[in-house]
Amino acid sequence: MNDSPVTIRDATLDDAPAIADIYAHYVRTSVATFELEAPSEADMSRRIERNLASHAWLVATQGDAVLGYAYGGPFSDRPAYRWATEVSVYLAPAASRRGVGTTIYQALLERLRRRGFRVAVARIALPNDASLALHERFGFAPSGVLRDIGHKFGAWHDVALHQLALAPAIAAPPDPT
Repeated sequence: MNDSPVTIRDATLDDAPAIADIYAHYVRTSVATFELEAPSEADMSRRIERNLASHAWLVATQGDAVLGYAYGGPFSDRPAYRWATEVSVYLAPAASRRGVGTTIYQALLERLRRRGFRVAVARIALPNDASLALHERFGFAPSGVLRDIGHKFGAWHDVALHQLALAPAIAAPPDPT
């Protein structure tokens, strides 16, 4: 990695190849995602476009390199959940343990706050000490564990649910979009 500063910005469709490459690493090597096949660049472009319009999708860059990305998307398609967002962050392996995850997640959570979302939810496949520590650093609180919910790499895996209040509850919340 070079010495230029890390920049956080909105993702563009031009970032889809780098984002797809970062994500493919996790699909192939970890249970951080329960996808079994890495999405294509076109699939990733559609995901970026969809979540940018309604929530947020950010990239961390250094020079021309995409170091990682973080996004918020719908928690559920049921209308009563429209003030909740599910969040996620993925880093290129070379960007780990450099503060990039913290920087991009902070920007993501602030963006979602400004967009009117009230609660952020993270699903964390276990074990994943680094992700648990990141979420705890931001004040996410454990809200449950789904036992043996995902099967990948020949084993069953638990998923921890953590949530963060982005804003206080009010009687008549505005539409977040």
